[in-house]
Amino acid sequence: MSYAIAQNQADARVAFHPAEHNMPDYVTRRMDEHYVTRIERLLGGEHPHAWQPTPSGAIFLAGNDYLSLAGEPALVGAQIDALRRSKGEMLMSAVYLQEGSAQHRLERKFARFMGAQDAVLAQSGWAANVGLVQTLAAPGIPVYLDMQAHASLWEGVQSAGATPVSFLHNDMEHLRKQLQRHGRGLIVVDALYSTNGSLAPLAELVEIAERGDCLLIVDESHSLGTHGPRGAGLVAQLGLSDRVHFRTASLAKAFAGRAGIITCSSRFKGYFLSESRPAIFSSCMLGHELAWFDAAIDFVAAADARRASLHAHAGRLRAALSALGYNVGDGSEQIIALEPGPEPKTLALRKLLEKHGVYGAMFCAPATPKNRSLVRLTLNAGLDEVQLARIVAACAAIRDQVDLENWSSTRRLRRLALV
Repeated sequence: MSYAIAQNQADARVAFHPAEHNMPDYVTRRMDEHYVTRIERLLGGEHPHAWQPTPSGAIFLAGNDYLSLAGEPALVGAQIDALRRSKGEMLMSAVYLQEGSAQHRLERKFARFMGAQDAVLAQSGWAANVGLVQTLAAPGIPVYLDMQAHASLWEGVQSAGATPVSFLHNDMEHLRKQLQRHGRGLIVVDALYSTNGSLAPLAELVEIAERGDCLLIVDESHSLGTHGPRGAGLVAQLGLSDRVHFRTASLAKAFAGRAGIITCSSRFKGYFLSESRPAIFSSCMLGHELAWFDAAIDFVAAADARRASLHAHAGRLRAALSALGYNVGDGSEQIIALEPGPEPKTLALRKLLEKHGVYGAMFCAPATPKNRSLVRLTLNAGLDEVQLARIVAACAAIRDQVDLENWSSTRRLRRLALV
C-alpha cells in the first residue's frame, strides 16, 4: 500500500496538502514507514496517540500536574493581576535582560528554593537540557547517559557534537566499566525516570562522578516539587546539592507552567546566556508567566500535605496492582507503568482502560524501546479514595482481556522470581 492510498483510507487523518505530491522520495519513505507500516499494518489504522475528549467523571492519568496546581485560585489570580498591570512588554532574547529584571529576580528565588547559588529560566525543560549539555560537552568528550535518560539530554549531546555513551538503566557497575573505557566526561541522569517511576541511585552516582573527575547533571523534572524538603527535589533530600554540578527541570510538571530551570553558579550563568543556542535564540518569558511561577514557588513550598497524599496514592496503587499480578516493581514513585510490550497489545490495554473510565498515556517508540511500549498512569495529589478504588477495579476487570499472563513484563517478573 502506498502512502497516498493509506492517506485516503484513514478516517482520522488530515487531508493531503497539494505540495505533498511533490515531496522527495526520501521524505515519503519515512512517512510511509509511519502511516503504512506502523499505523495501518501494525495498529490497524488507529493512531496510538489519537486525542479523544475525556468523558465527565473519567479519571485522567495522562497529565503531569502532580500537585493539582492547575486552576489554583491564588496562582490564577497572580497571572490575572500581572496581565492587568501590564502595559506592553519588550519581546527579546533573555540575553539582553538587565540585572534586576523580573526574570532575574525569579531565577534567584528559584535558586534559593532549590539551594543553589543561581539559576537560569528557559522556555522549556527541553530547551534547558539541550542548552546545558550543548554548553558543557564538545567533540571528543564522552557523555554518559542512562539508557532511560530523557530525549532532550540525548539531543543536547548531538547538538554539542559530543560522544554519547549509554549505560544500562541504574546499573552503576556498567557505568564504571564505561568510564574505564572512555575516560572522564559528563554523567547525565534523571532523578526520577518518566517512563516507570524509578529513582536514580544519586548518592552512588555522585561518588562515581567525583572519583572519575566527571561533571554530573541531574534532571529533576519529575521530582522537583514532589520530593525533598519543601519540594526542593531529590538532590536536596539526599543532601547532595553542593556535590551535583547542575540540576535541571521542566516546570510543566509539579509547577504546572511552561518553562525550564537550570541551577548553576552566577559565573556559569553569564557564560551560558552567551553560549547556549536555546538561550540566545529564544525570547524571554512574559510577565504573567513569571507571576505564575513566583506564586507557585510559595505554594509548592507549603504543600507538604499534597506531597504526602501523592506518595500515599503511589504506594497504595502500586501494592494493589502488584497483588493483581501487574509487574510494577521497576519503579516506586507516582509514575506507574503497565507494560504489555508490543504496540498492538498496549493500544488494546489503553482502549480497555478507557472503557472503564481510566485514561492513561500510551508510551511507545521512540519514548520506549520498540517492543517495550506501555501505558503510563501518572498520579496526582487530587485523587480520592473512590477514584483509586476505580482504577484498581478497572485493572482487575481487564486482566484476562489484555492477556496479562503473556505480557513481556509479566514474563520478566516470573524470571526474576526464579533467580
